[in-house]
Amino acid sequence: MIQYLIILLDETSASFCHYDNPKKERCLIPLEVLRQGIRFGMMENLMIQYVYPDYELPEEYKDVIESIDHSKIKPLADDADVLVLDAPQEINADKPVVLRIKKQDLFALTDAVAKMLKSVPRLNVVLTDVETFTDEDFETYKKVLAGFSTEVKKLYVEGKSPQLNLLTDRMMLSQMNNCGAGDTTITLASNGKFYVCPAFYYEDEADSIGDLEHGLDIKNKQLYKLGYAPICRHCDAWQCKRCIWLNRKTTLEVNTPSHEQCVLAHLERNASRELLQNIRKHGSFLPEQEEIKEIDYLDPFDKRDTWQ
Repeated sequence: MIQYLIILLDETSASFCHYDNPKKERCLIPLEVLRQGIRFGMMENLMIQYVYPDYELPEEYKDVIESIDHSKIKPLADDADVLVLDAPQEINADKPVVLRIKKQDLFALTDAVAKMLKSVPRLNVVLTDVETFTDEDFETYKKVLAGFSTEVKKLYVEGKSPQLNLLTDRMMLSQMNNCGAGDTTITLASNGKFYVCPAFYYEDEADSIGDLEHGLDIKNKQLYKLGYAPICRHCDAWQCKRCIWLNRKTTLEVNTPSHEQCVLAHLERNASRELLQNIRKHGSFLPEQEEIKEIDYLDPFDKRDTWQ
């Protein structure tokens, strides 16, 4: 069931996930489209999330935006609910931060990223080139996760509660918690059309799933649900984004992830397991949570013969 409506306020709205926004020319969503989108959200009882560009909006837009409860996803700004960065930096914020970064930059700037854990309540690291990972990259990523784990454990021992999506999310979860594009979340673009997520819009504007005039029209909508994902429904890397756009980009199926996405998710899962065990040596941390079981694979497709 759809619960969230993402509204792109400008053609150059910041990317907050795996996709890049290729558009460079500023073009605000028409005010009437914005009003209609808000009305649609109200009628469908949806939580609205605005995605901002990197410039100040006109006052008339601010008035319309504030006419309904919402959250703001913005490049670095004081009034954001979620901050979006494209490079690690020294920051002191009281709100979640999304850091979009390529693998080589993450490998080279691991210390700078780890330092951010001390000054933000939550850090979401989003890799923007998942599909390019090699076996050598996987080994490097494993070491990077181990370094992050050391820093997170240190902060926990000091009595702090850092959140890093790559490590701490899996420790807290008891079921899949994916992005939900096409299932719980849809996107409204400035042309008045709906999309599975912003990535689908920026990749192909013709790839819409309805519009404000006629409503939603999601073809084969069951394919966006976990129960129809042949690999993911057997998986316990519950923190995985299970990115629908990456799925289609790499396997041509929205419900089937690539090998790279699965391996990364399982490296994170295993690092979370080790972190949880290490933290519990210093106190009763999450005693109600079940242990994260040890596994002997990194891609659940390799264990398909055991699926029930």
